[in-house]
Amino acid sequence: MTDSSNDEVERRGSFRLDMEKELVDITWLDENNVERVKKIACLDFSRGGLKLDCDEALPVATPVTVVFKSASANSQKLRGKVLRCTKQDSGWFNIALILE
Repeated sequence: MTDSSNDEVERRGSFRLDMEKELVDITWLDENNVERVKKIACLDFSRGGLKLDCDEALPVATPVTVVFKSASANSQKLRGKVLRCTKQDSGWFNIALILE
């Protein structure tokens, strides 16, 4: 007989948190060097990065600042870069960020 805790081995190498489309604020500089701010859904968060759902594409390697709970005094700011931007059938984009 095996111990049930052995059956529940974590298969991923890093911690992952399902964000259930929690809204976050992102900030980046566009191609004209103009600061853009947008409230979008965070789909997934792990130690290495985030997966975001956005209505516009962001170029790969674009530096992005992500703010969780921006209205809160305890807001958290993370910095990353666009690793991947994939257009979905819906016309929206899945954006993968790698954290710095």
